[in-house]
Amino acid sequence: MPGPLTNLRVVELGGIGPGPHAAMLLADLGADVVRVERPGGGLKVLPPGARDWMLRGVRIVAADLTDPPRKSEIIELLTVADVLIEGFRPGVAERLGIGPDDACVRNPGLVYARMTGWGQDGPLAQSAGHDINYIGLTGGLNAFRTAGSRPVPPINMFGDFGGGSLYLVLGILAALHERAGSGRGQVVDGAIVDGTASLLQMIWSLRAAGIWSDTPAVNLLDTGAPFYDTYECSDGGAVAVGALEPQFYRALLEGLELTDEALPRQHDVAGWPLLRKRFAELFASRTRDEWAAHFAHRDACVSPVLSFAEVAEHPQIRARNTLVEVDGVVQAAPAPRFSRSDPGPPAPPAQSPTPVAEVLEQWQAH
Repeated sequence: MPGPLTNLRVVELGGIGPGPHAAMLLADLGADVVRVERPGGGLKVLPPGARDWMLRGVRIVAADLTDPPRKSEIIELLTVADVLIEGFRPGVAERLGIGPDDACVRNPGLVYARMTGWGQDGPLAQSAGHDINYIGLTGGLNAFRTAGSRPVPPINMFGDFGGGSLYLVLGILAALHERAGSGRGQVVDGAIVDGTASLLQMIWSLRAAGIWSDTPAVNLLDTGAPFYDTYECSDGGAVAVGALEPQFYRALLEGLELTDEALPRQHDVAGWPLLRKRFAELFASRTRDEWAAHFAHRDACVSPVLSFAEVAEHPQIRARNTLVEVDGVVQAAPAPRFSRSDPGPPAPPAQSPTPVAEVLEQWQAH
């Protein structure tokens, strides 16, 4: 693949969630990614025979790191790698003899990227956890609820992939940039709690200004504001309304055939219940697609809420080729886009393991 990361050699010690997602992002952009997978490993939630498309464009080598000869092969591979991604609990890689001290002494230029939920230190470092736990501890999960309801996890996009893999890739690329000057690699300590907290920086800023409350569903962006929420339509579908700025709010009122004179002012919090009631009544009077067509040419920030099954047919998604089909499977195209270094469509997941010796010979030759 001729992407911008062509010739970057990455080893991922097979994990789940943000580790393989970070590896996929690098592979999508042209990196040569090799996943070290235990015999019988892989994502256990998939049905038998199903392919894990998050491993697209990635070669797989099978190796039990507790077996000394197999571990020696992987350590040899790390001597010519640029990046290692590992997602074990703190201390596990060291006990296996493939921690930073073991790997970087043989390859001082190696970027050793560690992905955990809680981080390498702190009282929870050795505790189990998942996305829902990490975002719960950072305050983010508390904001994902409507008035009077319990928090609802935003699937695992916010922690695992937002605060996790994206920040790990950011750290990897930053370390590679620094290495271009120093010639030395370093350890990247990626923790989902750290990345999630960083994603929430705007909320911390709003809190500091006294305009964000810990009480859910009373704020501008957490369904407190009636002009930033979803509304049910007559057919059971929903529209998303994000008319924050005055000009978009005016366009929303015009589209709903409402006048400012008959309503509370946009930022009159005491009037928000009345605004919500009027908006809800009106949106419930037509179908989702009727509203989508009605607002299609108005700058009111109103859009239909689509199911996964519907996304591929939306004109914007089709025009951008945001989704692609590979081997009959619809999936996200590599992102972002580049003016010169187009990585092309992703390659399917490997059907069978590649011998470690074959990868090592290729990497040593370059």
